[in-house]
Amino acid sequence: MREVPGLITDDVPSSLGEGTTVPTILMIATEMQPAAVVITPPAELGRRIVTGTQSFEVGDERMSRDHAVVAWEDGVWRIRDLESRNGTYIDGERISGEVRRRGELLLRLGHTLFALLADGRGHPAPDGEHVIGPELARAHERIRRCASGDVLQLYGEPGSGKELGARVFHAAGPRRDGPFVSVNCAAMPEGVAERLLLGARRGAFAGAIEAIGHFQMASGGTLFLDEFSDLDSAVQAKILRIAETHQLLPVGAQSATPIDIGIVVAGMRDLRAAASERWLSDELFQRFTRATVHLPPLRDRKVDLARLVQREIAAAARAAGRSLAPHPKLIESCWLRPWPGNVRELRGAVQRAAATALAAARDVVRAEELDPVAGKPVTQTGETAVDRPILPAEIDKDTLIKALTRANGVVSVAARALGLHRTQLYRLMARHGIARDES
Repeated sequence: MREVPGLITDDVPSSLGEGTTVPTILMIATEMQPAAVVITPPAELGRRIVTGTQSFEVGDERMSRDHAVVAWEDGVWRIRDLESRNGTYIDGERISGEVRRRGELLLRLGHTLFALLADGRGHPAPDGEHVIGPELARAHERIRRCASGDVLQLYGEPGSGKELGARVFHAAGPRRDGPFVSVNCAAMPEGVAERLLLGARRGAFAGAIEAIGHFQMASGGTLFLDEFSDLDSAVQAKILRIAETHQLLPVGAQSATPIDIGIVVAGMRDLRAAASERWLSDELFQRFTRATVHLPPLRDRKVDLARLVQREIAAAARAAGRSLAPHPKLIESCWLRPWPGNVRELRGAVQRAAATALAAARDVVRAEELDPVAGKPVTQTGETAVDRPILPAEIDKDTLIKALTRANGVVSVAARALGLHRTQLYRLMARHGIARDES
């Protein structure tokens, strides 16, 4: 094994033959601290971990010295409790004797957590100073390979880290020393997006004053346009011209000026879907899909959970000038939830749990302080749960009316229940012929 600051690791190869998988036991936390320790099954787990010819000690006094045995046989995990003092837990449930389970599992022994992965290739994956799961590491590496270009499309569920991906693109590209400007297109009121993005000259329209747009603010750097498909097609066409010609024409200007800029567009779906619904022009589609990267949802990279939870709690502790750590059951509870709002939702939930612990003068954030509904599936109509955010195109008129009725006509409340920005909801209402006073 080789030493890495803060963890012990034995790398799993990331590139093997077609169809080859590497069953892996990954220690993700111990003694209320994140870890990234790769263990090859079969293994004896406890304060002394033995696997093959290797062994090492874990300083968790709540584990028995010989706590459990884990093996992989014919596509099934075999876990046997060795009559441990504090029990062996799989996905939050205590087991007795030996059990066999399929899939990706979370094993809790004392205050130590292990992820049981059917395929652990690429663990751990270093990303700068951090250790992350290979799914996100691969996505970021693809982004870096695209960074020498001028445009990039990112797509993924809300909260999956698209702005972070855009910052990776910016930091790896030739404009890294320039500004990074982030814009949420869904929050732009209709009719003003062109002026806000491109800027305007005095007298361009009644009452118009000289205004610098987001493109000018990001000149020499990178402009990140989130929820890009929400822009009007005419504005999209003008952005296409900027990407193609590197010339900017503000509203009311008589001539264009050169601009050097990287453009990252993002949304919940690949722009191919938007183009098929005629949300985008074919030209724009072709231009922005030359470099495309999908960002995986949190439920597909749960090994990152311990690190993310610890990061938010450490930030809360620093802000309060206090000592604070996550209880293993808090991480376990987070692991067992699908988090349809992804990292953004997880961060908010953990921040609130940390605030509750601090208010009670505790130095450990417990699972009980996590909101019972945090990370649980959202609903479209209040009757059927789904495990991912609802796409605007999937929301019909009846769903809109029900959501508005339940919210007593308050658009911001209805939008939040549907996982939308209120501007998106106004646009859907207009599309379905629902007047604001009808809500």
